[in-house]
Amino acid sequence: MFDLYSKHTAEGLMAVGEKKRKVKKKDSQLIVRINGEEREEFINLCEHLDTSAAREIRHFIRDFIKKHSTDTED
Repeated sequence: MFDLYSKHTAEGLMAVGEKKRKVKKKDSQLIVRINGEEREEFINLCEHLDTSAAREIRHFIRDFIKKHSTDTED
């Protein structure tokens, strides 16, 4: 019998359509001091967009590194 709710079956179904990404361990922090009003506006906007502030900051950092590392490697 095919059981959609068994752990083994669900893992097998998920593995079919997903591509594996190399996950890097998050082992450092960056503390940034910002205006409280800007922080609240940013947090609220992230919640409205169904994302997290940390995710968006990491995204910004990765994009910034890509943009500037290609400029300096030439």
